Amino acid sequence: LIPLFMIIGSGGVGAALYLMRLAVFNPDVSWDKKNNPEPWNKLSPSDQYKFYSVNVDYSRLKKDRPDF
Repeated sequence: LIPLFMIIGSGGVGAALYLMRLAVFNPDVSWDKKNNPEPWNKLSPSDQYKFYSVNVDYSRLKKDRPDF
């Protein structure tokens, strides 16, 4: 039973760490409404905010939207 508890425990810890990463680094989540109410407007095209993306080189992306 010890390996079973270790596997389930590591899965739970991994899920908790991933949810914490989403809550802290995702541009859709705004913790500071007073100083930065819309954090998604300050992202440049070269910022990688996805956890994993297939065949995308973020350093080569160009800006395709206007500044507000």
